[in-house]
Amino acid sequence: MAARRNTPAPPDLSAHDGLVPVSGWGRSQVVLARQLVSEDLDTATENVSLTRGLGRSYGDASLPAHEGDRVALSVRANRMLAFDETTGILRAEAGFSMADMMSTMLPRGWFTHVSPGTQYVTFGGMVASDVHGKNHHQAGSFGRHVRRLRIRTGGGSVLECSRDDHPELFLATLGGMGLTGHILEVEVSLEKLASPWIEQELDIAPDLDTLLRLLREADSWPMTVAWVDAFATGRHFGRGVVAKGRWADPERAPAQPPGPRPRPAVPFEMPSFLLNNWTGRAFYEFYIRIQRSGRRIVHPEPFWYPLDFVRHWNRLYGRRGFTQYQCVLPDRDQSVQRCFELLRRLGAIPLLSVVKGLGAEGEGMLSFPRPGTTLSLDIPIDRSRTQGVVDQLNELVLACGGRIYLSKDAFTRAEHFRAMEPRLPAWREVREKWDPQQRLKSALSVRLLGDEP
Repeated sequence: MAARRNTPAPPDLSAHDGLVPVSGWGRSQVVLARQLVSEDLDTATENVSLTRGLGRSYGDASLPAHEGDRVALSVRANRMLAFDETTGILRAEAGFSMADMMSTMLPRGWFTHVSPGTQYVTFGGMVASDVHGKNHHQAGSFGRHVRRLRIRTGGGSVLECSRDDHPELFLATLGGMGLTGHILEVEVSLEKLASPWIEQELDIAPDLDTLLRLLREADSWPMTVAWVDAFATGRHFGRGVVAKGRWADPERAPAQPPGPRPRPAVPFEMPSFLLNNWTGRAFYEFYIRIQRSGRRIVHPEPFWYPLDFVRHWNRLYGRRGFTQYQCVLPDRDQSVQRCFELLRRLGAIPLLSVVKGLGAEGEGMLSFPRPGTTLSLDIPIDRSRTQGVVDQLNELVLACGGRIYLSKDAFTRAEHFRAMEPRLPAWREVREKWDPQQRLKSALSVRLLGDEP
């Protein structure tokens, strides 16, 4: 069964192999690359250094190691290859996206066990990042539900891997940032839903202590997340909204499946000066005031993907772009408070701050999640000071025993990453076994792993 092409594909550039600018979602760096776009991903990945999906990793993970590199684009290889209604096992090409899954499978009562915060991400990208979602404390990360992968290794061979076949390659690829092989096909188990609607409950927290307590108490809910007003001061420091959710019971849900929703777009890059502390405070004042505590049935898209409501929302940050700093901290209170206090002292208050609890560490050899609390912080880039802000955040995270999420990172130094990641040597061994000439690389691997550009 072929997927509906719910995600628009870029123009086919393979005929003239022209240079085009590519960047991550945060637009912190732009690189000129030769993109090979084809429905035949097997062919497109021959003799290229990286496969790129929809470009929703925030930093440089999906950027080529240097300008002029050839990069395979997977978005036209987005067919659903097989689905078993009895077991819920779906097999799809790597370019199959969460948006494709939503349009084809949600009306039939199925959904992935795990979804990230945007539907505009491919299955291949979800494997490479081993994405997590609002339900990580119960469902784990995406890799837990992946059964098999078909990949092209750096050495050129195409093979299937799983927990039984080439298990070390399989586990190194979960969260391996596309550096262990070009992901061609993904086989994953889906969840059968009681209904395709969400039962949501909101709590308004007047301060950070209350917000963190409410988030801990929400662990019995399958899905939880908190939005924090980092601009609030005094007794309202860290106030915010805690959202809890579960798939709704059929007797409480509307009879008809949820339909598509309108998505306005940011039409052009906004002037950077429009995003500042004053507008940030004004936004959160408005946002907190319009929230209402209580329980209701909601459409799944605004619950899972609130930022997808506005297309091209990254243009709000203007040409300077932004970095999303995401870390996980082993404890759920003091370290979080220290991070927000550090950001305030540095004058780098994030315009968007999200806090979630995480569960058990994933199987992937470099998977990000581990037990504790994760902070996602959108910080506008200031070329004179952002590196210093990230350096100090990383020093704090290291002191707390935490680590960063590579799919969001753009500024971490190699020495900080190595200190955070004791699993790195074992992952390197697997990578070198399957790609001894280091043919697969990215701007991220040059920056953090010492790859030759």
